[in-house]
Amino acid sequence: MSTIPPLDLKRQYQTIGAEIDAAVLAVLASGAYIGGPGVQAFEQEFAAYVGTSEAVGCNSGTDALYLALKVLGIGVGDEVITTPFTFIATAETISATGAKPVLVDVDATFNIDLSKIEQAITPHTKAIIPVHLFGRPVDMTTLMSIANQHNLKVIEDCAQSTGAEWQGKKTGNIGHIGCFSFFPTKNLGGCGDGGALTLNDPTWAADARMYREHGSRTRYYHEVVGINSRLDALQAAVLSIKLRYLDKWNMGRAEVADRYQQLLGDVSGIFTPKLTPQGSRSVWNQYTIRVLGVTDGGARRDEVRAKLQAAGVISMIYYPLPLHLQEVYQDLGYKPGDFPVTEEVSHQVLSLPMFPEITPAEQERVAYALKAAL
Repeated sequence: MSTIPPLDLKRQYQTIGAEIDAAVLAVLASGAYIGGPGVQAFEQEFAAYVGTSEAVGCNSGTDALYLALKVLGIGVGDEVITTPFTFIATAETISATGAKPVLVDVDATFNIDLSKIEQAITPHTKAIIPVHLFGRPVDMTTLMSIANQHNLKVIEDCAQSTGAEWQGKKTGNIGHIGCFSFFPTKNLGGCGDGGALTLNDPTWAADARMYREHGSRTRYYHEVVGINSRLDALQAAVLSIKLRYLDKWNMGRAEVADRYQQLLGDVSGIFTPKLTPQGSRSVWNQYTIRVLGVTDGGARRDEVRAKLQAAGVISMIYYPLPLHLQEVYQDLGYKPGDFPVTEEVSHQVLSLPMFPEITPAEQERVAYALKAAL
């Protein structure tokens, strides 16, 4: 019995392998491996895609968030509001600047609960980092209204939402700065680590480039303590090729999601993902259901997952332990029960195989195995 993986990058490569190989060989022959025209070209292409005037390539989505915070002058004594239901990099980068992450529960969309943000704002609050989790955009109209009322900056965590739109505008071009990851599992993924910031302020963009180059605008002259966070030319070449196919792949993901909705819409014992409002678009980095049951610390979900694996269907859990319950963040003073929706969904979420090349027959097999497991 063949296994259905959560993501199959080999199938993607098979469709564009000749282009990727040629682009990589051209970089190797050029001798320009760090920076150079290939990186600059990708930055321009990506900015145009997102709709911003500037894009700054860097080493990872984590570094993109850190650089954005540094560019905005956030540091010791400041607070930044974000969600506890995300990959740790979102909060980790806040801590790395010396600022304090302030967490706000999520709602049924898995995204930050906008109705609870204002009560978390204090005189120390400087910014909000909304996470467009699983490729579904946050309601940026409401969030930007809150931020503008309180004079707060907004850094969009777009690690999982490349190409997603809120009311016709791409994520990464709604807040003050957008932060993207090009980790291989992302909708636009490289063959290694990579990331980018998108923004419309040329001064901030220049500052981000300075920070990513050891705090230097001119070689060997350093203004601040920076970091080494450059997007290498090989990754830029790969990403330039893949960017041409991104919309097609995202449409394929939407078709896969629609098919799952049809196959699973009437299945008892689960919640299927909530859809985006008309005029907005998810890019389905994951298709994440909720396995319902008693409050059991995730035992029911884990049982279903094990049965799926036995049937050759490999699923993923994003994320089993919320940030406020992680050992590293016990000093923030949160306790179990502080974010009830986050804690509930962390025991229920299960991400099914999701990639544009998955076949209808494979999806039917996933649905059959899930129904049997339930």
